[in-house]
Amino acid sequence: MLFLFSLIYLAAARTALAATADQWRGRSIYQIITDRYALPEGADTTACDPNKQTWCGGTWSTIQANLDYIQDAGFTAIWISPVSQNYEGPRTAYGDAYHGYWIADASQINSHFGTSDDLKALSAELHRRNMYLMVDIVANNVMSTSITPDFSSYMFKEPSQYHPYCPVDWANDTSIKNCWLGDTNVPLPDLNTQDPTVAAGYATWIQNLVQEYNIDGLRIDAAKHVQPDFWTPFCAAAGVFCLGEVFGSDIGEASSYQQVMDSVLNYPLYDAIVQGFTIPGPGNITGVTTVLQQIQQSFKDPTLLGNFLENQDNPRWHSISVDPQSLYNAMVLTFMSDGIPIVYYGQEQYLTGAADPLNRGPLWPSQYGKTDAYNLTATLNQLRNYLVNNTDWATSRTQVLETAPDGISIMKGNVVTIMTNIGSPAQNVSVSAYTPWPSSFSSTDIFTCQQWAVGSNGSVEVQYTKGGTPVILVPDDLLKAANICQPVNVEAQARVNGALANAKLPVVGITLLAGLLAWFL
Repeated sequence: MLFLFSLIYLAAARTALAATADQWRGRSIYQIITDRYALPEGADTTACDPNKQTWCGGTWSTIQANLDYIQDAGFTAIWISPVSQNYEGPRTAYGDAYHGYWIADASQINSHFGTSDDLKALSAELHRRNMYLMVDIVANNVMSTSITPDFSSYMFKEPSQYHPYCPVDWANDTSIKNCWLGDTNVPLPDLNTQDPTVAAGYATWIQNLVQEYNIDGLRIDAAKHVQPDFWTPFCAAAGVFCLGEVFGSDIGEASSYQQVMDSVLNYPLYDAIVQGFTIPGPGNITGVTTVLQQIQQSFKDPTLLGNFLENQDNPRWHSISVDPQSLYNAMVLTFMSDGIPIVYYGQEQYLTGAADPLNRGPLWPSQYGKTDAYNLTATLNQLRNYLVNNTDWATSRTQVLETAPDGISIMKGNVVTIMTNIGSPAQNVSVSAYTPWPSSFSSTDIFTCQQWAVGSNGSVEVQYTKGGTPVILVPDDLLKAANICQPVNVEAQARVNGALANAKLPVVGITLLAGLLAWFL
């Protein structure tokens, strides 16, 4: 009886320590491909060619050794590649399993990334820093080199625990759920998650994984390729925040998955941002407004959505937009609207790569420099972390104040954000916002530390005679409490702005005057 009581007490204690959706709402996440973030000391920093699609040497230990870079940018969580054992064998048509998504035996740890103790040490160090650990997991499928694999080497060993081979018919939802992803070069055998033995086995596995490594959250790969009712008991067994990948711009489809798990990656907003802010691009700001409004109407809780501009499956921003100001404005939207901001490693270093494998290049050639984008990220995190911890900003809902051909203004909590898609060159255009603030209300832009006058009817206007820089207006009392734009900060900013005026920007396709960017910290 005492033994049973001890088990119940231990389970309750672990559940109490688990990070909830409410706690994740206030986090910001730095996404890492484990193999590509950092090398062991003394390793060859010139040997990693993403075209070769093979291991470059990053590990859990090298992530741990380089956490200062992430924490100094203000991030409060990291998301790492799947930790399960991957395919080991002859090189495939698509290279080796450096990315971590080619699952072999999910119950075993991936030795390419380190030992069990290494992963535990990374988790412990993150928690010592009051940061969270999110782990990518793959439950939809395993990996094979044949459409008739020998299942004896996998966690689930019976052929009956898998759906029969069929290629996916993307026009058929049953096929999307039951057929195999991949292709005949690298097939991905599809688990029959409706099989009670599979469901129970997965529940036991994820509970053990979370508890063994003190994991705070899960990013769930290919969530829409599994029957939705599988996810509720699975996430309950995990006992932590579940963020699913529901690839595609269909808001109805994406929002339906928030009924069976905590949240999903915000692909609808991502697609709208690409259409609204990339240069060259259609400049469809109206589409951004429409999606923001539809998200409010469709999702159970928009404040839990995972906002992003890049990831391992989508192009690097710098490969689809030539102007750095387009990145800065888009980043501001992902941080200052509803949701949890996610930055894919290297976004802050302007890494390029239009598709797999080039969008998975190594970070270390950047030497972890404090670039303009890195500094912008740090400023956004500083403000957001303060708002999350000291106000009801995180649970407040985004309101669109104004939409114009050249920009959009939003309000969340008591903060007004104005963004534009005109890019760096100066233009004789403006974007306005009609706020609930009274005339002459005192607010300050966090990037320039300049006060903004509020006109009649609560109006503020941004003129773009110095280029298309975003503006975030924060009431002065909040800004002072957040220790942003205080005298010492303004002096430091002046020095930074002077350096930026002479900086050479890493722009793809065009050369822009760095002086146009000398507005942020």
